Amino acid sequence: MKLNKIPWNILIIGSLTLGLAPFVPEPHLLEKLRMLFQGDLIRPIDIFDLIMHGAFPLLLLLKIILPSKAIDESTLTDKD
Repeated sequence: MKLNKIPWNILIIGSLTLGLAPFVPEPHLLEKLRMLFQGDLIRPIDIFDLIMHGAFPLLLLLKIILPSKAIDESTLTDKD
C-alpha cells in the first residue's frame, strides 16, 4: 500500500469530517465502536458504518505509526 502518497491534509480533513460525522448528538464512529465492544454490532449497515467512518482515522493512525520506507540519502552517507 502506498500510504506515503496520500497527503497529510487529505487524511486530517477526512478524519475530522467523516470520522466525526455527525457531530450531534454523537459521532457515528464512537457509537459504532461502543456497539462493537458491547457485542451489539451485528447488522450489516452498522458494520458498513464502522468501516466508512473509521477508514480515514485508521489510515491517519497508520501513517503516523508506520515508519516511512523512503530513506533520505543524505542520512546514509558519511559527512567527513
